Amino acid sequence: MNHQLTFADYAVFLIYFVVVAWYGYSVYRKRKKNEHDAKAYFLAEGTLTWWAIGASLIASNISAEQFIGMSGEGFFLGIAVAAYEWIAAIALIIVAVWFIPVYLKNNIYTMPQFLTQRYNDSTALIMAVFWLFLYVFVNLTSILYLGAVAINGLVGGEYLHVIMVGLALFALFISLGGMKVVAYTDVIQVAVLIIGGLVTSYIALTTVAEYFGHGSDAWAGFATLMKEAPEHFHMMIPKPTAASSQTDIDKYLTFPGMLSYVAGIWIINLNYWGCNQYITQRALGADLQTARTGILFAGFLKLLMPLIVMLPGIAAFVLYQNGQLPQLVGGKDGAYSAVLAFLPTGLKGLSVAALTAAIVASLAGKVNSISTIYTLDIHKKYIHKDADERKQVNIGRIAVFASILLAVLFTWNDVLGIGGVGGFTYIQKYTGFISPGVFAMFLLGMFWKRTTGTAAIVGLLTGFLLSVFFNEMAPAVLGSETLLYTAYPNGKGGFEIPFHICMGLAFFLTMAVMILVSLAGPKVNPKAFELDKDMFKVKPQTMVLIVVTLLIIAALYVKFW
Repeated sequence: MNHQLTFADYAVFLIYFVVVAWYGYSVYRKRKKNEHDAKAYFLAEGTLTWWAIGASLIASNISAEQFIGMSGEGFFLGIAVAAYEWIAAIALIIVAVWFIPVYLKNNIYTMPQFLTQRYNDSTALIMAVFWLFLYVFVNLTSILYLGAVAINGLVGGEYLHVIMVGLALFALFISLGGMKVVAYTDVIQVAVLIIGGLVTSYIALTTVAEYFGHGSDAWAGFATLMKEAPEHFHMMIPKPTAASSQTDIDKYLTFPGMLSYVAGIWIINLNYWGCNQYITQRALGADLQTARTGILFAGFLKLLMPLIVMLPGIAAFVLYQNGQLPQLVGGKDGAYSAVLAFLPTGLKGLSVAALTAAIVASLAGKVNSISTIYTLDIHKKYIHKDADERKQVNIGRIAVFASILLAVLFTWNDVLGIGGVGGFTYIQKYTGFISPGVFAMFLLGMFWKRTTGTAAIVGLLTGFLLSVFFNEMAPAVLGSETLLYTAYPNGKGGFEIPFHICMGLAFFLTMAVMILVSLAGPKVNPKAFELDKDMFKVKPQTMVLIVVTLLIIAALYVKFW
């Protein structure tokens, strides 16, 4: 087993880098005549095809937190973590059918713009600042740190900062070309990450099969995983009892069985896919049918993701439990890197390219959204109101550079402590502090005409405060057993409520508060959106794709319940 990259691996990686760089530059040259067109720069307005939208959604979504973090949760939890991907596919159907028509009919280009049109400038400004902090100090930093750590482990463990700067510069190079360059290079990125990810999963399964005497048979390897770790192939994590170990309690705290499906995982996915500039930006410049098809294509691709990002983690668990993975370091988040060490020469380079593609695509997409929100919703509105399109594009590029620089500075010595917790859980938990309030604000704003701007601000603050309260203080203040929740020992001397349950409680209470506040206002808010049934009708071919996706998900849940 070779832990180092060879010349062939570096050659494969170099080919990937050159192809992406060349293609990105060629796309940039084609749009150079529109170089200072702000809408073209930030949204690639009207030029993205459905397959480019779908591929870009996946490339931007699948990053270090999936390859490293979700593989780590696969090592720890098993297939239950696949719910994030499979429920996301359903969430994308909901977004395609019901959310996107609202955005497109009202000419929405950014999420703060939605809040301005539906509520008021104060709500939009508060959320713009929230999103900027979230994207820079949670998403960018965690993607960059986890990615650099993973790749560093594959090249000898001595180049963390060099790799960190390299990833940042690669993302910067792509991002400066604008959304069209980001989206079309994502097509290559998603192809590389899927092919490389499938290769890694295949090698992981054949490695398991070989160690257990079944030859190089990937299917036999999968059967061996199910035999050796049956508890890793159940979607529902059982509720702890008095006899449960701390490990079993920790699993439930991470993913609390059926209660995850009551609210928590839906809030995570619907907020992420439907109320998130980073994601919706890809579809906001297209026509309705193109946007819908692209989003549903992304949903279909999400069905494959557990095979790519979770299965290697389960394979690592079985190998580790049987003493065949001595190179596993860094706890569960080291599972994916440890599995990559089994890959033969050349294929290891392809898998590193896949990991790099996922990281760079996510970084580029995230900084593009940061620059869009800052430029259009803060700088243009409050700092330089008469900025022409050339200045807007230049400000956007400065924002790209500044956000990448901040991410590097805060990950240089892991100031935020990302390495101290599971990477995937880190992102989900801290994003979850604002998700309940944001999702409640968007949901009521779209579909209840009575919702007021005052209710939106109250809901946003209420959702945040309740999330912090339930996650950090409730067990100490209210006790570990109440009508609303059960808190469990967290192994650190305290008690903790599963964060999915915290999100559900914060969301439902925030909805109630917003409804009560809105009832004190007019029966129809003058800023309410006009909706009609025709907006939500789907074409037959679209319905076929929806039904096929739902049938596959149903079959998966029947098999692994």
